[in-house]
Amino acid sequence: MSLRKDLSIEFLGVKCENPFFLSSSPVCSNYDMIAKAFDTGWAGVFYKTIGIFLPNECSPRFDIARKEGTPWTGFKNMEQISDKPLETNLEYLRRLKKDYPTKVLGVSIMGSTEEEWRILAKKVTEAGADILELNFSCPQMTSHAMGSDVGQNPELVYKYTKAVKESTHLPVIAKMTPNIGNMYVPAKAAIDAGADAISAINTVKSITNIDLDNMTAMPVVDGKSSVSGYSGAAVKPIALRFIHELKTHPDCKHIPISGIGGIETWQDALEFILLGSTNLQVTTSVMQYGYRIVEDMKSGLAYYMEEKGVDKLEDLVGKALDQIIPAEDLDRDFMIIPDINEETCVGCGRCYVSCYDAGHQAIEWQDKERLPKIDDEKCVGCHLCLNVCPVLNCITPGEVKFKEGAKEREIKQQINYL
Repeated sequence: MSLRKDLSIEFLGVKCENPFFLSSSPVCSNYDMIAKAFDTGWAGVFYKTIGIFLPNECSPRFDIARKEGTPWTGFKNMEQISDKPLETNLEYLRRLKKDYPTKVLGVSIMGSTEEEWRILAKKVTEAGADILELNFSCPQMTSHAMGSDVGQNPELVYKYTKAVKESTHLPVIAKMTPNIGNMYVPAKAAIDAGADAISAINTVKSITNIDLDNMTAMPVVDGKSSVSGYSGAAVKPIALRFIHELKTHPDCKHIPISGIGGIETWQDALEFILLGSTNLQVTTSVMQYGYRIVEDMKSGLAYYMEEKGVDKLEDLVGKALDQIIPAEDLDRDFMIIPDINEETCVGCGRCYVSCYDAGHQAIEWQDKERLPKIDDEKCVGCHLCLNVCPVLNCITPGEVKFKEGAKEREIKQQINYL
């Protein structure tokens, strides 16, 4: 039996049974898919982006990035917004709200003109949506009047956000593109126009692989390809960075965040929450494992809360923000020298090679024993060896050495290296 904890959380005045929503994408593009997701335990969705424009899709349109036999570290998607007529999507929305009144129906919309944004906002509101999300960030649209090209233009972000706010009474979220140096600029434009929240991030413009036979990117469409959106576990660090940037900026930190980007496990989900996200959106992991991954994510969060004595999930929101500081403020008075467990070491030599070729030549290789040995006098405590070691907990933090002139004191260290 799963552990019962209070995973409910309020987002934009809407009570959600848990923080997990499907993000606007192929995983939530019709009635049957979303009904199944709701039955599985997802609290809500952001329905696949609805527009006036109907895309003509290419085939194939997906590709993945791999590393050392690990499938799907990243995912490339060339699919555009919903390919269904507006009225069909509106009918699905009406049915979903009627059949699942306690679930949260967020709907992503995208227009190419101010008038289209107004029309979509009004029609989706009338169909029963609870929240509107404005897609300013899709990087694979065939029209430069839509998607991430708009999201990089603060004037258009302001104009379209304002048009939607004037056309609905619902909470409005502006979805940001990561294909920009400073996300604060368009985010601030959306906030100034009345946006109630920000969602971040959408996919990253990418070329995942080159087909060496056709001399083009993948996937190959009649010998050609294009740049398009990249998602999955590989983009999580980028997403977390942007969310931290928004939640610590004086003009944005009060704005609710819907976190997106590489959420596959309960630990991933918790990381987004600790950086200030009160809502979480998931796609790529569902494309790999199906809707039931939400069961593992909910269960994992519940057990973590039990272990840490946390009663309500909302008590964890933003808890990591104060501990992430500017680089110039980090304590640089000490080094933590790694310790190698000879009992669990398999003698692969990866730590030795990495330290010699990319570190500080602080590991000696003992040929007879086939064991590495750390030279305490050369080691600078960078922990490259710890991170390349294939054996869990074989190399761990060891002695804390304070630099000359520094005052010795207790140091907080990382515990979990999973």
